[in-house]
Amino acid sequence: MRRWRRWGGSALALLAVLGLWTFWLEPASLRVVEHRLEADDWPRAIAGLRIAVLADLHVGSPWNGLDKLHRIVAETNATRPELVLLVGDYVIRNVLGGTFIPPTYIAPVLDGLDAPLGVFAVLGNHDWYYGAPRSAGALHAAGIRTLDDDAVAIDGPHGRFWLVGVSDFWEGPHDVQGALSHVTDDAPVILFTHNPDVFPHVPARVALTIAGHTHGGQVAFPFFGRPIVPSRYGQTYAIGHVVEDGRHLFVSSGIGTSIIPVRFRVPPEISVVTLEAR
Repeated sequence: MRRWRRWGGSALALLAVLGLWTFWLEPASLRVVEHRLEADDWPRAIAGLRIAVLADLHVGSPWNGLDKLHRIVAETNATRPELVLLVGDYVIRNVLGGTFIPPTYIAPVLDGLDAPLGVFAVLGNHDWYYGAPRSAGALHAAGIRTLDDDAVAIDGPHGRFWLVGVSDFWEGPHDVQGALSHVTDDAPVILFTHNPDVFPHVPARVALTIAGHTHGGQVAFPFFGRPIVPSRYGQTYAIGHVVEDGRHLFVSSGIGTSIIPVRFRVPPEISVVTLEAR
């Protein structure tokens, strides 16, 4: 009987620690992670491009309010990125324990981001649920250009490349070809979008696709993997660098939480991608 009591006490203590970790310590944390990627079609003249990727901010989710957003902006700037990409889901919707914060409060904080080649955004499915014009309008008022199915040529100190934004796979037209039609020369292309399920439709013309949306599953069990990934392709595009048929995809695990505010072995991160030539 005493042995069972000891086992029971140990099990309860373990559950308490796991609960604190998954509902508080990890969701409240923040780290900067450097990712070095080599792409076949990226020219050596502009190799070493540093891109800060902020995915799934979900401001208003537990442990993730405006104070945290100010910290995210400061830590992003401290990495000295040349380009900042905001890949959608700035607001929350029906997250347990969350407090809705409208984009008119979020965008002015994001206006503090600093990168010599610019700060650009696409909308996520949650931003579309709230209202795409309202979400994009708040970003525009803060001086942040939204590239939903659009493109812009960026002339850096070492050469030109194109930045192409594709709207959300679930809620937007996600017109990959329409967005690419704005590219008018043979300079290399970076495409960014919210949902990585767009990736199978991205042609080899694109050197790198950048996305978020999955949160890395929020939970990653040893041996068993990620039980819930909001993708029709399961865990294939859940997180990190994916190479498929010679094409490159990077999926950030993001910062906020959705539906259930837990993270386990998938900590929130500011992703800094350095793009190199192979």
